[in-house]
Amino acid sequence: MNRPSRIVGWALALILPLLSCVAVAEVVHHDLRVTLEPAAHRIAVRDRITLHAPAAGPLTFDLHAGLAPETEEGYRLKRVGTGDRPVPFERYAVALPAGAQQFTLRYAGVIHHPPGERIEGVGQVRAATPGTIGPEGVYLGGAAGWYPILATAPPVTFTLETVLPEGWLAVSQGALDELGPARVRWREGNPQDDIHLVAAAFELYRRSTPVGEAQVFLRRPDRALAERYLDATERYLTLYDRLLGDYPYAKFALVENFWETGWGMPSFTLLGSRVIRLPFILDSSYPHEIVHNWWGNGVWVDYEQGNWSEGLTAYLADHLLKEAAGQGAEYRRDGLQKYAEYVREHTETPLTGFVSRHGEASQAIGYGKGMMLFHMLRQRLGDAGFLKGLRTFYRENRFRVAGYGELRRAFEKASGSDLAAFFTQWVERAGAPAIAIERVEAVPRGEGWVLSGTLRQTQPGAVYRLEVPLAVQSEGAEPFFGTLSMETRELPFEVSFADRPVRVAVDPRFDLFRRLDPTELPPSLDRLFAGEGLHMVLPSAAPPALLEGYRALAAVWARGGNVTVVEDSSLERLPPGPVWLLGWENRFRDRVTEPLAAGVVIDSERVVLEGNPVPRAGSSIVLTAGEAGRPLGLLATDNATALSGLARKLPHYGKYSYLAFTGDAPDIAVRGQWRVTASPLVVDLAEPPAAPIELPPRPPLARFAEMD
Repeated sequence: MNRPSRIVGWALALILPLLSCVAVAEVVHHDLRVTLEPAAHRIAVRDRITLHAPAAGPLTFDLHAGLAPETEEGYRLKRVGTGDRPVPFERYAVALPAGAQQFTLRYAGVIHHPPGERIEGVGQVRAATPGTIGPEGVYLGGAAGWYPILATAPPVTFTLETVLPEGWLAVSQGALDELGPARVRWREGNPQDDIHLVAAAFELYRRSTPVGEAQVFLRRPDRALAERYLDATERYLTLYDRLLGDYPYAKFALVENFWETGWGMPSFTLLGSRVIRLPFILDSSYPHEIVHNWWGNGVWVDYEQGNWSEGLTAYLADHLLKEAAGQGAEYRRDGLQKYAEYVREHTETPLTGFVSRHGEASQAIGYGKGMMLFHMLRQRLGDAGFLKGLRTFYRENRFRVAGYGELRRAFEKASGSDLAAFFTQWVERAGAPAIAIERVEAVPRGEGWVLSGTLRQTQPGAVYRLEVPLAVQSEGAEPFFGTLSMETRELPFEVSFADRPVRVAVDPRFDLFRRLDPTELPPSLDRLFAGEGLHMVLPSAAPPALLEGYRALAAVWARGGNVTVVEDSSLERLPPGPVWLLGWENRFRDRVTEPLAAGVVIDSERVVLEGNPVPRAGSSIVLTAGEAGRPLGLLATDNATALSGLARKLPHYGKYSYLAFTGDAPDIAVRGQWRVTASPLVVDLAEPPAAPIELPPRPPLARFAEMD
């Protein structure tokens, strides 16, 4: 999930490059008293600003346009510029007396930029705003220009007292100093790169923990939901405090937003109403936002070097929890699958070019490749060395701007290794290696056997320096698991075994960042959504209400890319490229269902997906298949009401091959991926083929939190 902060707007270009040059000692303090009038979209502010040192000449700052600032001291204030990035703003210069370190601004006016849609791909529509004040709620960050941002953009500390309508509460980072009727006060003494203000008619739930206070702000009372989040907050704060170092804030709060978001701010996360009620969020996106308080909000990102925090946070939250559940390899494969589906070889960018998520391709690079960078670094250094490097990086860069250079130096210091070549290859180079295995054979030699073969790098461009995992199953023996060091285009290898090798697998646990071969990937929704020149074929024979529902769904998805919508009656044959077939009535539906006959049963009463039955009446079924190298999909239902929900939900199920939903919402009932039965990186040396190699589970990194 994204961290909005200043990276979403005009401040990315203006403020963060400046911030990367500022020492922590140059902190500016704001004493803010804010009165909010949501019905009028109005804000009134008194801000007493204390500089880190006496001003040496006029001081310039930016503020949202129309707020008409004045100084209480009567200092001369002059407007010196205007702009629109993305809110209209005005730049002011204030002339302070020699030696002055404080001045007080008063200003008031309207800030009203309701959330608008941002299209990030086929079916990917997100709502966003730089900041808004309204009766449904308030969201303000630096991008809204609601407080004066000095031209040099130094870090800030602050107190924030908010006067609110009756029944409202305000949320910001830091500690809750005062909570009273229509008045809330927050205090943050750690340097910050932004000040956030969120307000609404919240119900507050609180719990003390040994690490920090757990808080939940809900838009309607729900004790059971709040308790689940309080439990999760205490659990994850304890885990990561032990694993990474002292939690840097006084609290962590779940805050329910008035539109669907997944944003992480210092010491709180802003999640939409639907999102927080999804059962899997507590063990996926929620810990991700908590970990951001170490990476991104505890150590700041030097965006000029690329955003390392999303990949590291994904590795230490999403991946760590999957690995603890024995699903680490599957999670890494899913990340590599998304990279293969969405990132084209001619559009690949290095990690140094990733700043924030703005679509599936950027996510596959910044989150997916970034996650694999840290996984490979962990394999190289070992668990203890990797964790020592993380703790060193956090300790030395807390509340400072840091980039990949600082990361490399921390891991080198912790391990005594020279990691320059490793970081140069994986951080600064665009693209991914691709691996093939050829000429594999096992022959008897002496009293044992010799396995030989050749590894080859098949990607265009320069050769990578790789540590390639290799697993071998021999008759009657435990599996062998090792690595082959590869620095050339081709690497012949020989390995001796006492027993006859019967099965060989290259990178069976997906430990290496690489571009997967298409045959390693099951058909999936992602392959359809990522395909260029998508066609959506409507069922002409469907009942009118159902046909209009399909048409509306197609119109939503067509807004996100190069999509053509046609009716099946107008086609003699399917067009080239990826195709979505809509409707049981679609006259081309057999093109999807016939190749899947071994795993799918469809009759008038029910649909069975790999042994999972669902009633056909009232259900919505999604199937994918491959045909001559191009993806096909079928979405079929008898429930027109469910289609609006499916239009929104299906793009979030991209890794799956088949899905079944029930009801109007609709609710997920079955999900799965077709099994990949053949991989060019798996070689069978016996008849009949040996069973898949069972590798011992890797101990999760989380165990170190239990040891401390």
